[in-house]
Amino acid sequence: MKIVLGSASPRRKTLLEELGFNFRVLTADIDESFDASLSPEEIVLGICRKKMEALWPLLQADEKLICADTIVYLNGKVLGKPHSKAAAIEMLQLLSGQTHEVYTGVCIKDQQGLHQLVDCTSVRFQELRLEDILHYVETQQAMDKAGAYGIQDWIGHIGVIEIKGSYTNVMGLPTQRLFPFLQ
Repeated sequence: MKIVLGSASPRRKTLLEELGFNFRVLTADIDESFDASLSPEEIVLGICRKKMEALWPLLQADEKLICADTIVYLNGKVLGKPHSKAAAIEMLQLLSGQTHEVYTGVCIKDQQGLHQLVDCTSVRFQELRLEDILHYVETQQAMDKAGAYGIQDWIGHIGVIEIKGSYTNVMGLPTQRLFPFLQ
């Protein structure tokens, strides 16, 4: 079975490579909007299914498609990818000193059917200094990440003081849960 990763995320690509899989990448330009009244699990799986529907017709019969979506969830509010540096700064200020959840939904589809899973990881930041937030937003890639941060980035190294659950889930792909579907 050949694997197709339906994601432009360099972190998801790296994680699959580190698991030892060969694959190709396809991306879909879809509307990632969602109904804010949905649960975090419904949101990430809904966006995954949109990606899957757009990409599935492009696959060969012997290929397996993996699509994923990740959101940061703080006090009942979804923090997606920031649309500006000001939004990134605001998101990081909201996360400062708080515990939030990171939800990743994964859809895996092949000729045998569709499998869906959601993983949730709890992450706690210490109080972040404004100068550290500004440094991160100016020098790192905060704009392409849910919640405006990457746990594997500088801000994660200096700010995350507790994590409960899968570290790779926070990066965007719960490899421990996905691996059995790819063997």
